[in-house]
Amino acid sequence: MIDKLIERIEKLNNPTAVGLDTNFDYLPDNMKKGCKTLADASKAINEFNFTLIDRLKSLVPAVKVQVAYYEMYGVDGMRAFSDTLTYAKKNGLVTIADCKRNDIGSTAACYSSAYLGRVKVGEREFAPFESDFLTVNGYLGTDGLDPFIVDCRKYDKGIFVLVKTSNPSSGQLQDVKSENGKTLYENMGALVAECGKSSVGKYGYSDVGAVIGATHPTQAEAVRKEFENLFFLIPGYGAQGGSADGLTVCFDSHGRGGIVNNSRGIICAYKKDKFSGMNFAQAAENAVIEMREDIYGALKRAGKAR
Repeated sequence: MIDKLIERIEKLNNPTAVGLDTNFDYLPDNMKKGCKTLADASKAINEFNFTLIDRLKSLVPAVKVQVAYYEMYGVDGMRAFSDTLTYAKKNGLVTIADCKRNDIGSTAACYSSAYLGRVKVGEREFAPFESDFLTVNGYLGTDGLDPFIVDCRKYDKGIFVLVKTSNPSSGQLQDVKSENGKTLYENMGALVAECGKSSVGKYGYSDVGAVIGATHPTQAEAVRKEFENLFFLIPGYGAQGGSADGLTVCFDSHGRGGIVNNSRGIICAYKKDKFSGMNFAQAAENAVIEMREDIYGALKRAGKAR
């Protein structure tokens, strides 16, 4: 699956994932009008997401759908989550379910079946959610990761494991050094790299990748240098403060090795003064192009542009 993502990035010359972290409050007033129930809100969110997918599918290789923004609307919200993944996949986008799932081995296997694998009912098998990649919390150890890795191989899927997250306080734990002299995130990077050794594709990257925040370029650079086979999902660009120049350390010398997520900066772009007068889809398209050029310019300055 990682080869498919890399090829789509290179076809569009755009290492960008649009984060469909769609809060009902983010919708334009005309789409919120008349909504009185959770079902109404979820239906409006679907309409918003589908319109964005239609507009952006020829510009971006992937969408990342953050489940928390759907869970808070209950069963109807989770239906919108599922519908969004299905519609994106139907339109040729690589889908990343951002759920950060994990638990002990048996429970992790259930999470994996839901988002990566299959569930059997009688004589039929079903894929509950149409995700190509899933974000996973690996801090429970290898027994919590193994079920996901098995399903990645079986169903040609991928995972992104939390290594160095983008939130400001991540260093409270992740930067603490262990007895071996390595930080917690470095030890996690080593574990993830080891787990993904048997899943390396033709471009040298594994289906078992890492979440590396754009807000911590020093740490990201260290992980990139030490673990060449790790493909990065890179949150933190834009609203969280990560810059294009700062995130170039996440990429290899050929401009490969990562995909940068942007959520509010794209789906809420219509609220910005510079996009005044545009509808939300037009503004999102302009924001995607602006982000693509920003990242490309930074990679060019770093000598990593394709």
